[in-house]
Amino acid sequence: MKTSLKEWILAAEFAVIIGVLSQFTIPLGLIPLTGQTFAVGLTATLLGKRTGTYAILIYLLLGLIGLPVFAGMTSGFGILFGATGGYLIGFIFNGLVTGAILEKKAFTYTWAAIANIIGAMVTLGFGTVWLKISAEFGWQEAFISGFGFFILPGILKALAAGYLGIFIRDRLPSLFLQRGR
Repeated sequence: MKTSLKEWILAAEFAVIIGVLSQFTIPLGLIPLTGQTFAVGLTATLLGKRTGTYAILIYLLLGLIGLPVFAGMTSGFGILFGATGGYLIGFIFNGLVTGAILEKKAFTYTWAAIANIIGAMVTLGFGTVWLKISAEFGWQEAFISGFGFFILPGILKALAAGYLGIFIRDRLPSLFLQRGR
């Protein structure tokens, strides 16, 4: 399936939105609480699986080539291979899973909440596994530090992203592709 110019433009715009929202950061030690996960959920809810994932990939590429789009105005391969790199990789799968659920079921408030919570847990799962490897934590320490501490904020951000995404989609139907509805 060929990607339209409109989809590429939306993906690029949302890559920038993810980069901007990534700067809303609360430092909490090794893993900060950021606006990235909210932005990724919002992107997948608004753009769907394919275009949303393209936006996330563009965002990651911007950070890898040196633009300071990651949390705390950081960038580069060091961030990707550092303690938070698993979360960044998890964003790709978050977008795929969240978008796929919405396209398969429906772009409704209920399905957006469910899809975003599942997507957020996917991100936390990738982040936890990578944290165990990169920081040489045991499983219990990695789970508590990388997953357990972020469950409640993750669910709240997922619910907000799902709600806002459907709210915007319903009011601007011509802007977003209407797959799954």
